[in-house]
Amino acid sequence: MAIVPEVAARLAPLGIEVVVQSGAGAAARFPDQAYEEAGATVAADAPGALSGAAVVARVQPPTLDEVAQLPDGVSVVSFLQPVASAEVVAALAAKGATVYSLDLLPRISRAQSMDALSSQATVGGYRAGLSAAEHLAKFFPMFMTAAGTVPPAKVLVMGAGVAGLQAIATARRLGAVVRAYDVRAAAKEEVQSLGAHFVDLGLETQEGAGGYAKEQSEETIARQQELLAAEVAAADVVITTAQIPGRKAPVLVTEAMVAGMAQGAVIVDMAADSGGNCELSVPGEDVVVHGVTIVGLTNPPASMPTHASFLYARNIANFLGLVVKDGSLAPDFDDEIVAGTCVVRAGTVVHVPTAEALGLPAPSAATPDGSTGPDESKGAAS
Repeated sequence: MAIVPEVAARLAPLGIEVVVQSGAGAAARFPDQAYEEAGATVAADAPGALSGAAVVARVQPPTLDEVAQLPDGVSVVSFLQPVASAEVVAALAAKGATVYSLDLLPRISRAQSMDALSSQATVGGYRAGLSAAEHLAKFFPMFMTAAGTVPPAKVLVMGAGVAGLQAIATARRLGAVVRAYDVRAAAKEEVQSLGAHFVDLGLETQEGAGGYAKEQSEETIARQQELLAAEVAAADVVITTAQIPGRKAPVLVTEAMVAGMAQGAVIVDMAADSGGNCELSVPGEDVVVHGVTIVGLTNPPASMPTHASFLYARNIANFLGLVVKDGSLAPDFDDEIVAGTCVVRAGTVVHVPTAEALGLPAPSAATPDGSTGPDESKGAAS
């Protein structure tokens, strides 16, 4: 859910009137009454909620049918993944929309309060740790009993970004012995601060822009897989979180590595939606191969909708505070955050990779965001 009642109440002083569709918050345990008590308007259906809207906040990209229902010239804020949603972007541009995609948010300190990728990765990493414990037919913590000592589970986490660190922390809280690997040397200190052991393969660091890992060569990936094989074989649980923005997830766990694991071991693949870090993963399914359960985790925040919505709504509110002034849309396209997240400006596709995917001319460099469209400031946002 893009707006929760607590956030709806916070938006009112900004001059933003919030309208939600009846029942939209039910799955996240936010009833219509809670929105009404927070000062929001509850519309009976989607057309009623969208009528007259200046800004539409969403979690996922709209479908083509949903785009058709949007008012012309509307501003849309969501996780758009624009290159993968190029057809939707083209439809939004045809309606003269201005579109902001939070997955393009610049990785700068001023943008942290709007960083929806990180907030949802926190939820996802926590959920991955719980999923691993649920699927493993062993205890996570050590137990000393009259019948003997039960050793703790051994967990290997691949990728120590926000999701990986939360998976590490969750596994540690549950009592497991945790080892973690990341291609970025900067992750070592963070891993160790959580009480986990950092696995150093002696490979060249793969630090990319904005603190992300960069795409690796086939030779580097092959060497990485070779060195990680022993780590994977020794683990009761492997949690993979490695993703590269705009690219297919790297394969870290091959079938041969899975075959080398003990019977009953578990792999939780958080990158299943973007191709999978394990080559045997099936998105949204649990499969058993060579006696190993492989969990193709998809959209983990959806399994914890209350807090996932709460965090995302706060990200949305902070972003709206940047583009709404005195109840009117007033985006400053000289601002790095506004320009960086803007995919379509007043009907013109200004995000270069998306324009290329659509076969459009490269956007003009006349403005910081590469667009020449007019300022779409207008009345009260809803």
